[in-house]
Amino acid sequence: MSWSPDSKKIAAFRRRPGYERLVHYVESSPTDQLQPKHTTNFYRKPGDVVDFDHPVVFNVETKQQMTGDIALFPNPYANTRLEWRADSRAVTFEYNQRGHQLYRVIEVDAATGRTRTLIEESQKTFVEYSGKRFREDVGDGKEIVWASERDGWNHLYLYDGATGRVKNQITKGQWAVRGVDRVDADARQIWFRASGMHPGKDPYFIHYYRVNFDGTGLTALTSEDGTHTVTFSPDRQFYVDSWSRVDLPQVSVLKRTSDRQVVMELEKGDASALVASGWRMPEVLMAKGRDGTTDIWGIIIRPTNFDPNRKYPVIENIYAGPQGSFVPKTFSTQTGMMALAELGFIVVQIDGMGTSNRSKAFHDVAWQNLGDAGFPDRILWHKAVAAKYPYYDLSRVGIYGTSAGGQNSAGAVLFHPEFYHVAYSNSGCHDNRMDKIWWNEQWMGWPIGPQYAASSNVDNASKLKGRLMLLVPEMDTNVDPSSTIQVVNALIKANKTFELVIVPGANHGAGGAFSIRKRNDWFVKNLLGLDPPNWNQVEPTTPTTSAGVADDEPDYEALERAPFFDDLPGSEDPGLQRRQ
Repeated sequence: MSWSPDSKKIAAFRRRPGYERLVHYVESSPTDQLQPKHTTNFYRKPGDVVDFDHPVVFNVETKQQMTGDIALFPNPYANTRLEWRADSRAVTFEYNQRGHQLYRVIEVDAATGRTRTLIEESQKTFVEYSGKRFREDVGDGKEIVWASERDGWNHLYLYDGATGRVKNQITKGQWAVRGVDRVDADARQIWFRASGMHPGKDPYFIHYYRVNFDGTGLTALTSEDGTHTVTFSPDRQFYVDSWSRVDLPQVSVLKRTSDRQVVMELEKGDASALVASGWRMPEVLMAKGRDGTTDIWGIIIRPTNFDPNRKYPVIENIYAGPQGSFVPKTFSTQTGMMALAELGFIVVQIDGMGTSNRSKAFHDVAWQNLGDAGFPDRILWHKAVAAKYPYYDLSRVGIYGTSAGGQNSAGAVLFHPEFYHVAYSNSGCHDNRMDKIWWNEQWMGWPIGPQYAASSNVDNASKLKGRLMLLVPEMDTNVDPSSTIQVVNALIKANKTFELVIVPGANHGAGGAFSIRKRNDWFVKNLLGLDPPNWNQVEPTTPTTSAGVADDEPDYEALERAPFFDDLPGSEDPGLQRRQ
């Protein structure tokens, strides 16, 4: 419930509960007892009946109940929390229609209960509420700053809050707004981040800007060729600008906001000792995608003892989740990929079509087609590198990934066996009907249709020709472990040979040093043709456990966490467990 500012009314959602699906677990090796344990986790999946929340306003003095007209929100996937206007005249919420092709900002009149649409977004594919949603009400709702991809790029618009009409488009161009840092209602300015505004440069580099509400006065606060992080002084008269690239150590300077000039250099990273040790900076490479015109960006990591006269097997690190872009853009030792390269491989990472932070058309490739995973673009990128470097051996290509990357890596050897030969898949969501509801219905659509089976590693398991290792954490609360076991079942029925590793007691992306060693040995054996050491005869240098996240891996559960979690009543976020 939400009290009005004048304490005369209460707004609440009347809920018709949806299906309370529970995923069941057997923990084989609990730490506090000998016998296994059974637990459950509340976890909705695509197609499940969701809660229906209907806004109601109560007048405390008259005991009157006012129910909003259902016509504007007939089939909600979820509604955001109810928010009162400061003068208590109305309450607003955002309606996300099931299927994610229609999204509305709705106002409920507190005196009459009458509902009206302030803003409406519709797409033939998907409205990406999960990563590009931005709204700020100005002057108690007299104006609204709103983000939309309606012109093909993520941009900002100024709405008249009284009429629900667009006053003007604030930002425009073939580049994307990546986030809003501040809406200054008094100065009528917006401070924001964007990428892709510099032709010929990496379109993922984040830069900082300021613009007026009416779209004039666009001012770049950063310019250097790299991805930037800016921290403003409390009065915004100064800011610290830090930038780097994968091949440029971080530089930090203090700048003056009024003229963007450098006041002083604070720090400049020095990688000379690192390079002297034999470490090699990643190489950034761009190639054309499947349409022949779109730039596809990736990085190449070589071993310290690299010899251009040798042939090197290639291993791709993949995560093709449509909720973001994932190729590193900042300076780092890239320890995880570098350690794998040291075994005698070239390791690469690529952002193909279907991932985010480019144009809407670039992103729409994922629509109802997560099995695509940008592979047509990735394969062309690999071929472009091989044409440039003779040592890049496309006759031996491996791929690995976790979570959505686990689905992608297994999908590579199922859907593209002519190119990918060896795969390691950790914690994969192999069938989108088995995975969390928000992530999969956002990209695969609703209701469930044949597109789900078309992208399923279970339904396509019989296509396996290469070598596949599957790792599944026994207690994965982000991806139902049965998703992997169902792939195993389909592979057995198809009489396929594969490797399965189950990590007792472990959660999503788990395995730690153990899983990394299994992955590395798998590639050494099947891409280099060498027998790994008998690790049972080697004294371990550090203690390892079955649980824990693999070294230098991102937090995949955080990547796939339910969007604007705090706004959703009864959020379906799988990280919140209801155990029994």
